[in-house]
Order: sequence, then C-alpha cells, then structure tokens
Amino acid sequence: MSRLESMSVLVAVVDAGSLSAAARRLGMPLATVSRKVAELESHLKTRLLHRTTRQLSLTEAGTSYVAACRRILEEIGEAERAATGEYAVPKGELVVTVPVVFGRLHVVPVVAEFLAQYPEIDVNLVLTDRVVHLMDEAADVAVRIGELPDSTFVATGVGAVRRVVCASPAYLATHGVPAKPRDLAGHECITFEVLASKRAWVFGAGKSELAVPVHSRLAVNTAEAAIAASMLGVGLVRVLSYQVADALRDGALRVVLDGFESAPLPISLVHKGQAPLPLKLRAFLDFVAPRLRSRAQLFTAA
Repeated sequence: MSRLESMSVLVAVVDAGSLSAAARRLGMPLATVSRKVAELESHLKTRLLHRTTRQLSLTEAGTSYVAACRRILEEIGEAERAATGEYAVPKGELVVTVPVVFGRLHVVPVVAEFLAQYPEIDVNLVLTDRVVHLMDEAADVAVRIGELPDSTFVATGVGAVRRVVCASPAYLATHGVPAKPRDLAGHECITFEVLASKRAWVFGAGKSELAVPVHSRLAVNTAEAAIAASMLGVGLVRVLSYQVADALRDGALRVVLDGFESAPLPISLVHKGQAPLPLKLRAFLDFVAPRLRSRAQLFTAA
C-alpha cells in the first residue's frame, strides 16, 4: 500500500507542478510529500524529477514511470469499483465538469431530475470555463462546447450552439444597426477572453472566414458581465446563444449580423470510455443526453 501511496503522491506532484502545491492539494505535510518521492527514487535507483527553485520537470525515466503509475492507479480504481458493486447497480459518486453559465442554466436542472431518480448516485458538479483533463483530475464526464481535438475519449453529441452578436435597443437606436461585419469598425464592443479575441471577431467559415477588428471599449472575464454591460448600452457583445436567450426573449437585447454567423459550435458529453462502463456513468449518459438535446433545440433557434 505504501508503494501505491507514493505513486499517487508522485502523480499529484507532477499534476500540481510543485511539491508544495501537491502537499496543499493532498492535505499532507510538505516533508511527507518530499520523503515519499525520495523513497520512490531510492527504490528505483534513478532520479524521477528535475528540481530547481523555479520549476519542476520529469526526467526521461520519470516520464515513463509516471505514465505507468497512472495506468496502475486507474486499474486499481477500476478493480475497487467492481468490487464495491458499481458495475452491478448504479451507485457511487460521479464527477461532472461543465462550463459555468451552461451548467447553471441547463445542467443543474437536469442533474436535479437525475438525482431524484437515482438515490444511490451522488454528483460532484464542477462548474468551470477551464478545460478539465479527465485523466489528470479524476473527472468522469465533461460537457464540452466547441470542436473536440482527436483523442481516445468517447464523445456523444447533444446539440450545437450559435455565436451571436447582440446589443441593447437603446445602443442600436443611438449608434445604428451594423449591416455587415466590417461595420463593426464604427461601433463600440464588449469583449471577454473565453470566447474570442479582444482585437477581432471571426465570421463565416472556411474560405469565407473573415476576421474583423473590433474596438474593445470594455473587456471583462465572464460572459455574464459582458451581457450585463451590453444590456446597459455599453456596446455590442458576441456570446453563445444560450447565454442571451432570456435577454432576447425579454427584448433587452437584439441579435445583429445573424446572416454572417460562424458555424454553430457542437455540444458534447465526453468520457474516458473505460470498459466495462460503470453503471452510474451509463445511467447518467442515458438520462442526460436526450434532455440536453431537447434544451439545445430551443436555444439554438434563439
């Protein structure tokens, strides 16, 4: 058990980027973390980590060893889940990651229904706009918005979402309605880094793709803040359609340049595709996918 614990500590050190960060994450004294890594290096008779005052990196031997540690720890986790009955009845904890606004508006209501139907499953719902790596952070499933890179993960499409440019009626009455993307040069814009550059918005796709410089009158770090500012008449904002569905319905914002939109972004449920698939995960995917598809049909048309 002590060897396995040391492996877990080593993986945590690599993921956290330093011994001290791993100690904080594990709730373990720094001296203990350092000792366990040193014990592994002594047992293997080779250095696993390059340590400097500023950074930590893996040696060549460390790189291959940590990859093996991840496989071993994952296999042990699978064996324990099978032994505790996770593969016989749907029970246990699921860690689910999802973008903040999408999670609040669309995933939380679906998860509430799921919990009512599956009383032996607990859900740890992590709302973050950061892309969480399923292997490194022990997440079971993620909701991803956008094109997915090639990987060994399994993805189930549940819909798509438009990228729309909006402004308040008051702003449009004062500054006019842009008829084409290049008209943005004469407008004030609100930007945030998660969706697009502060300097340019991209319209169309493929050979017809057009990057249009914009004047970022206000830059914020969340979509909700950008939308709130646009409703106050600060300027045009470019967001995802589900984020402004309520504001559009209430007339607080209007969509412009809808004839020049880029292709909708896919929404996917992504998981590691382990075999056999735990029943708790299969139950979650089967329950959530059709309900998110129904919701996606509504806000894609917004």
